[in-house]
Amino acid sequence: MPRIPRLLLLASLIFLLALPPRLGAAKKGDTDHLCAEHQRWLDSVELIISKEERTAFLDIEKKYQRDAFIERFWRTRDPYPDTARNEFRERWERRAEEAALRFRSLLSDRSRIFLLNGEPSVLIPIRCGDLYPAEVWYYERAETLGSKMALLFYERAPGIWRLWLGDRLGDLLRFGGFGSSGAQVVEAIRNSCRFDQEEALFAVLKMAQRSGGLGYTMLVAEMQEYPEKPSGEWVATFHAYSTQLEEGIERFPATLTIDFPGRRQSRTIMQALVSVPKAEVGRAELAGHTSYNLLATGEILLGDRLFENFRYRFNMSDEEILGEQLPLMIERTLRPGKYRLIVKLEDLNSDKVQRLTQDIEVPDVSGIRPRIEDAATRLLFEEANRAISITDTTLALVEPYGDLQAGLLRIDTLTTGDEIDHVTFLMEGQPILTKRRPPFTVELDLGNMPRLRTLTAIAYDAEDNELVRDQMVLNASSHRFDIRLVEPRRGQKYERSLRAEARVQVPDGKVVERVEFYLNETEIATLYQPPWVQTVLVPPGGELAYVRVVAVQPDGNSTEDLVFVNAPDYLEEVDIQFVELYVAVLDRNRRPVDGLTETDFTVREDGIAQETTRFDKVSNLPIHAGILLDTSASMEGSIEDAKLAALSFFEQIITPKDRATLITFSDSPYLAAKFTNQLRDIGRGLAGLKAERGTALYDSLVFALQYFNGIKGQRALILLSDGQDEHSRFPFDDTLEFAQRAGVAIYSIGLNLPSKLRASRKELIKFAEKTGGRAFFVDDSAELPAIYDIIQNELRSRYYIAYQSTNTAPSEEFRSIEVKLSQRDLEAKTLLGYYP
Repeated sequence: MPRIPRLLLLASLIFLLALPPRLGAAKKGDTDHLCAEHQRWLDSVELIISKEERTAFLDIEKKYQRDAFIERFWRTRDPYPDTARNEFRERWERRAEEAALRFRSLLSDRSRIFLLNGEPSVLIPIRCGDLYPAEVWYYERAETLGSKMALLFYERAPGIWRLWLGDRLGDLLRFGGFGSSGAQVVEAIRNSCRFDQEEALFAVLKMAQRSGGLGYTMLVAEMQEYPEKPSGEWVATFHAYSTQLEEGIERFPATLTIDFPGRRQSRTIMQALVSVPKAEVGRAELAGHTSYNLLATGEILLGDRLFENFRYRFNMSDEEILGEQLPLMIERTLRPGKYRLIVKLEDLNSDKVQRLTQDIEVPDVSGIRPRIEDAATRLLFEEANRAISITDTTLALVEPYGDLQAGLLRIDTLTTGDEIDHVTFLMEGQPILTKRRPPFTVELDLGNMPRLRTLTAIAYDAEDNELVRDQMVLNASSHRFDIRLVEPRRGQKYERSLRAEARVQVPDGKVVERVEFYLNETEIATLYQPPWVQTVLVPPGGELAYVRVVAVQPDGNSTEDLVFVNAPDYLEEVDIQFVELYVAVLDRNRRPVDGLTETDFTVREDGIAQETTRFDKVSNLPIHAGILLDTSASMEGSIEDAKLAALSFFEQIITPKDRATLITFSDSPYLAAKFTNQLRDIGRGLAGLKAERGTALYDSLVFALQYFNGIKGQRALILLSDGQDEHSRFPFDDTLEFAQRAGVAIYSIGLNLPSKLRASRKELIKFAEKTGGRAFFVDDSAELPAIYDIIQNELRSRYYIAYQSTNTAPSEEFRSIEVKLSQRDLEAKTLLGYYP
């Protein structure tokens, strides 16, 4: 046999082995303990539930916990989690119900295709004498493929339907079977089928023939690909929130006290104080520091349904504790009504546990401040609880429409309650306007460019007491990961306790794993779910201290905020700039240089030498890279080569830890592919591009750089264009300054630029030089792959240098940066400076 057919046969065998298995009935032995409702649900999601999720579901003992698991299962698959509807769940449940009625089993081939792709555009029953009963399903646009597809199902035995994979035509014949030739099957179709049936069958066979046997088999397999399953992290998290106790574990004593000190909007704040005797739990002693460490996991039931669950970790030292009891404060917000509270406690310094259960009735506390009955508790927490509102007064800044905010802008507020006398607006902490009657709005002049700005609104009563405040960050990208302390307030004095409340902004598609609360550098509590609120016991005597909060994502990325309390009036907070540089080192032949060490580099800021605090090779660090691709009408002859070259670049640059994005532009920018490490997503963005309309280069560059905002680490943008700007509202000089502020290295590529466009060439060079990138000019799009190779090699060969600026002056002026090398024949390329 010739070599090529053997390879094709081997490839076909490998691919067929990789096809989704034909599932039979679900295993019943391990599901006998389930109620009928939960058994039906498990059957309905057999195609999309992971092995890990299935095992976790079967391990759950309580019905309300299984119900909560199901809700969480669907929530992790919600394509638009910020909306009230879960479109994926609605679609799947609707299709599962219909598939069960039409195909009897949800695990059959027809059900699988129907669940994943929906109703076919056309369904043609086949009843031919020489063939098994069959159906042809034709999709004008299959959901899993995004293109046309024709499928053939045949009933090999009564009620048993199989999907034809494009490999053996003989399977379709009642007689002859595997040994039958394709010619025999074609003859049987012509002799025993009506014209419409014959036409439908030949349409499937022709599609298989055009795609090649293996190609059609691949398409069939892709139509059976399960929706991408979420990571197993949520399952582990769900299990961690269980309040079940193993039998035989030693318990320690604890008491539970419930109070309702105030409200948040329409909900009542419930504070559950768990008191644990110090002598009954373990104490850790490390490096002279002693601490008590306990984990509290809780559930709140509303009737027979799990309303919410929570998790706290407490770390307390002897210095913080008055008396012999460890006070563990848990805070939740609930609507008035009857609930059951369950709290499981684990001593992390011993094997002891405790489980507390209490029925609670949550009151409406509007307008009153309940008195905490327990004297010791009141002594500890009454001061902190003064920050809790007992009224309906609220204030919210309304997000403006659009992504890039510049020029004149009006910001509205939404308020409730009758106590607001006036509202003061602050920009970057400085008062700019006070409104003494509604509507409480402010007109802002944001300047020419969409810079990051913080707006604060504070509502006061007639006696100038602060009631409520809100804050908004303008021009914050969807990647911004930020935490800020709403309480305590800067400059406030506290004697025994304070209320620490944080607000977290999370990038699209990301979650917060935990928020850590610190007093000075001692971690006192860790919360694993909102509200991010914790009562903090402060040192007696009003000593200077600071509260710090740290939000952490599952991948370890973190952000923090800090507020000083009990600070003297003369205390001045100094902003220290932490500057990160990504430096490319080139030799005389413009080739990247490897093998340098920290001592080879000298960094100066405004001429002053800086001390390096971190040095690394970029090959060890992730990269966020993007291509800003010109698709204006002048690119018509080059667009196909540009697409292929871009795809090749992404294939080289993307590793599991990297992310890439694609933005196209003509007279306006378009986000064709969000940051991803999936090449398929980039391919979708490149598919179907058409060269048309004019060129808005500056506006599109601002849009792209804004999209990078909020992303940490090495960032690079490849700008490919063949013409000058024609339609932008942002001028070149402002765009160049915006690029310098963004801190993203720009690699500009001028494609077949006419000699008369010298100004455009100079602009592309400036964008690159000022941001630490490089500029390239080519006459033919066929040269693009070589340019992308150079860029990719340079990005992987850079050096990471970080330092803390010695300049602590509160200035917004541009600060120049110069990087010198000990070897004079080498050139260091990085950004030329930054705006603090």
